Amino acid sequence: MPSWFGTTELIIVLVIVIILFGVGRIGKIAGELGGGIRAFREGLKNDEDKNKEEEKKEEVSEAK
Repeated sequence: MPSWFGTTELIIVLVIVIILFGVGRIGKIAGELGGGIRAFREGLKNDEDKNKEEEKKEEVSEAK
């Protein structure tokens, strides 16, 4: 028996999830998840920018 799901199994799971949660609630959860991922990426980008600024300051102070 394969350990991965086939198309039929995925459709069955999707139907069960829709029955349990409803379409509106699934959309709300997906939107919140997307917002969380977006905030996480922005946080990573801000950290990278801060690290670059610190490296530039160190280079300037070493050059003096």
